[in-house]
Amino acid sequence: MYKLNNIDKLSFVLVLIGALNWGLLGLLNFNLVNVIFGGIPFLARVIYILVGLSAVNIIVFIFRSKKD
Repeated sequence: MYKLNNIDKLSFVLVLIGALNWGLLGLLNFNLVNVIFGGIPFLARVIYILVGLSAVNIIVFIFRSKKD
């Protein structure tokens, strides 16, 4: 079994936050990231980038864990 490092744990949390945001957006047309960081568009963009990078990390994690 593969041991999770801190980057992997953070990636899982960020992807969950991104998935919840998409769910809220689809169901209620409510963008949680814009509500929290709406006054700072650059910060909201950074959050979106981090969620995307986290998804890539989880994909890599899946392939790493299959090798072990």
